[in-house]
Amino acid sequence: MSMKSILVPMEPHEGMNAVLETALLLARKHGSYIEGFPLRFGISEFVAVDPAGSIPLESYRQESQEEAAQARRVFDAFMQDHGVPRSAGPGGGLSCGWLDDAPEGESFVGSYGRVFDITVLSRPDANTIGLHNRAIESGLFESGRPILLSPPVPPKDIGTNIMVHWNCSTEQSRATAFAMPLLIQAQRVTVLTVTGGQSVPGPTAQQLLKYLQHNGVPAKAMTVALEGRNTGEAILRAAKAEGCDLLVKGAFTQSRLRQMIFGGTTSHILAKAELPVLMAH
Repeated sequence: MSMKSILVPMEPHEGMNAVLETALLLARKHGSYIEGFPLRFGISEFVAVDPAGSIPLESYRQESQEEAAQARRVFDAFMQDHGVPRSAGPGGGLSCGWLDDAPEGESFVGSYGRVFDITVLSRPDANTIGLHNRAIESGLFESGRPILLSPPVPPKDIGTNIMVHWNCSTEQSRATAFAMPLLIQAQRVTVLTVTGGQSVPGPTAQQLLKYLQHNGVPAKAMTVALEGRNTGEAILRAAKAEGCDLLVKGAFTQSRLRQMIFGGTTSHILAKAELPVLMAH
């Protein structure tokens, strides 16, 4: 069990270097193939009439092609600078490739991600456009696979010291199962329970520890209280205190609508995490 194929949607923003660095750290651990493609708005989003008229379709297409070409140049330059060879075929170890004919629109992240072990994206910030946020949701809800969110500053390592936030949920169970290739290789794994935090009825942290130990993961338990913080704050504070370089988190145990209106653990971690976060729904 491993993570042999990694998908990286390429976007024209400053955080792409951190995304590529994070993807490469993961790929080096598993001898993985990394594939990039340009993430672009769908044409329909730009052919809307406004008071000044509509954006000419041909102008948009030209701009979109230029952005795709630039995305490939960034991807190719990064891989060349880091000594990652072009793929010679399946099973070739650490390698990379580019998808030339990727369709426009964020839904492709979720559909194409179904044939990759994981998709790597940057976590959203104050300057993130709607396309990026929708791409994250597409990966979470449509791919059936996990996503890895890179922090603004790339980590020095990944998956050596992992925290698993256990809230008893189906979503967290899936995220933990997807993370098993990393958990098995980790030097340290902590199963975190937040007393008084957001959770659902289900197996206890001790029962999860037993499951992990059956799979050769010598995890330890940790319990923290909210102490006036929300659950997301408590998780990130615990991960920082433990020096973790990866957080494994089920996404949207509460509905997306509820999290948008009232806030929630997933929303807080999406906005504030300073370490890579492996998420699954």
